[in-house]
Amino acid sequence: PCTIRRAKEWVRTTHRHLPLVNGGLFAVALENDSGDLLGVAIAGHGPQEWQGTKRLIITRVAVADDVRNGCSRLYGAICRAGKALGYKEAWTYTLPEEPGISLRAAGFEHMGMTDGGEHSRRARPRKAAVRPEPKHRWRRIL
Repeated sequence: PCTIRRAKEWVRTTHRHLPLVNGGLFAVALENDSGDLLGVAIAGHGPQEWQGTKRLIITRVAVADDVRNGCSRLYGAICRAGKALGYKEAWTYTLPEEPGISLRAAGFEHMGMTDGGEHSRRARPRKAAVRPEPKHRWRRIL
């Protein structure tokens, strides 16, 4: 386990393309024997239409470059935690250039590409998306 605050700080300093995280439900971490962080995964709030669906969204995974199988281990750990909390599915998204090897190793299935686009809607304006292009969508049944 890891606090959201600690996980967000790690992501802020190490994530390649999305260093800022808005909120979170819970987080898991990889640590060395000294208690130093080696990586984190954050579970967050899904879209409004997911409320009550028992779907978990993994919003960030970030590991140090030299951690072997770190992403797969974090995906597995956050899915186990989500299952223990009663979630039935875990979803996440990756960029088009990311192959998803860690996700496949952690038992996720590729569901295809999203349409991409902005988060802003007429009824609720938002800042422009950092990466609005289509993404790979992944799901694991818990």
